[in-house]
Amino acid sequence: MAANGDAGKKSVLDQLKEMTTVVCDSGDFGTMEKYKPTDATTNPSLILAAAGMAQYNQLIDTAVEAAKKKSSNLKEQVDLAFDAVFIAFGLEILKIVPGRVSTEVDARLSFDVEGQIKKALHLITLYKDAGISSDRVLIKLSSTWEGIQAAKILEKQHNIHCNLTLLFSLPQAAACADAQVTLVSPFVGRILDWYVAHTDKKSYAPLEDPGVVSVTKIYNYYKKFGYKTVVMGASFRNAGEVTALAGCDLLTISPKILEELANSTEKLEKRLKKEDAAKFDVDKLELDEAKFRFLLNEDEMATDKLADGIRKFAADAVKLEDLLRAKLQK
Repeated sequence: MAANGDAGKKSVLDQLKEMTTVVCDSGDFGTMEKYKPTDATTNPSLILAAAGMAQYNQLIDTAVEAAKKKSSNLKEQVDLAFDAVFIAFGLEILKIVPGRVSTEVDARLSFDVEGQIKKALHLITLYKDAGISSDRVLIKLSSTWEGIQAAKILEKQHNIHCNLTLLFSLPQAAACADAQVTLVSPFVGRILDWYVAHTDKKSYAPLEDPGVVSVTKIYNYYKKFGYKTVVMGASFRNAGEVTALAGCDLLTISPKILEELANSTEKLEKRLKKEDAAKFDVDKLELDEAKFRFLLNEDEMATDKLADGIRKFAADAVKLEDLLRAKLQK
C-alpha cells in the first residue's frame, strides 16, 4: 500500500522490489525496520554517523568494555573496539533484514592484498563467533587492483563472499567479474558529482545521468558475457537515478530516497533487462595488472573518485578510532 494513502496503487518502492533487490544504505536500524529491505550495506561513514546517535551508545559502550577486557594496551584496545563496533552493527542489522549485511574492510588497507585478506578473515571469524554464517555477510573491499586480488583469493580459497565498492568504471567492473567476486557496487551519484564539478553541464535527465549510464553499461556487460557477478547500484543523489536503473540486480538506497519512493505511486518502468544485454555493443576486456592500471589511469573521473573515496573512508575510520579512543581513556 502506498504511504500517501492511495490504496489502489502500489508505491514506486513496492514496484521496485518486484524487479530489483532493494538494499538499505544506512547504519540506522529504524530505517531498516520501516522500509523492510532484503539486505543492508554499511561503510565507515555510515557507522561513524550512527555512532554519534544517542540510541546507539549502548552498542559503542559494549564494544569499548569488551576491548578493555581483552587488552591493557590502548592501541590494541582501539583496534579491538573498532572491529567490534562494525560487527555489533552488523549483528543488529541481521536481526532486521532477511538477507545479508555488507561489512567494510578498513579503506587504509586498500593497496595491501595480504592486509585486506587478514582483516576480512578476522571479521568473518568475529561473525562466526557470534553465531552468524559467512553466507549472511558480504566483505566490502575497495575496487583497487589489490582489493580485487584480495577478493579473488577470499572467494576462491575461503568461500567468503565479497562486495567491491568505490567502483566507477567498466575496467574495474570487468576485473571484478574476472575475479569471480559475488557483487559489485558501482557508484552513481559520485560520478554525477564529478561531471557537475568538472564540466559546464550542471543537470541531467535520469537516463542521461553519467552515473546511470555507467551502471547500465556494467550491467549489460555482465549479462552479455554471462558473468555470475551481480550489480548493485549505489550512491544515489536523487530518486530519478534509482528509477532509471529499475531492473538492476540490486540497488542500495538511502533513507531519504526510500521515503520518496514509498510516497509515490507513479508507474515504474523496468529499464535494465537481461534480454537486452545481448544487443549491447562492447568487446570483452582482457585485463592484466598493467592494462587495468592504464585503463583506470585513462579515466580521469574514475581515478579521481576512487582516490577521493578511499581518502574519505579512511578519514572517517580515523574519526571513529578517535571517538573510541576517547571512550577507552575515560
